[in-house]
Amino acid sequence: MNRRLQPVSAHDAAEESPTFARLAQLARESAERLRAVERLIPPSLRPAVRPGPIEGTTWCLLVNGNAAAAKLRQLLPALIAELANRGWEVNSIRLKLGSGQK
Repeated sequence: MNRRLQPVSAHDAAEESPTFARLAQLARESAERLRAVERLIPPSLRPAVRPGPIEGTTWCLLVNGNAAAAKLRQLLPALIAELANRGWEVNSIRLKLGSGQK
């Protein structure tokens, strides 16, 4: 059998696989959550924060550096309250330290 393999975009692959579709949907939702609370994060701190995985009612933020994580930890109650106001059920936000890479 001489079968040609055609390239498939990540978007098309995600639509054809329930697992990938769910992961893509969670990634979009995580980015939406960060946009929803971004105004509560000081502008100088925003570049150090990226959206992370969603696991049930726990959301993870990827943070570059201990100082940024310490400041963000102080903001967690306000971030959780804002997410609740916007209809997301988030009981906790976990912070994960990462490198400066994007």
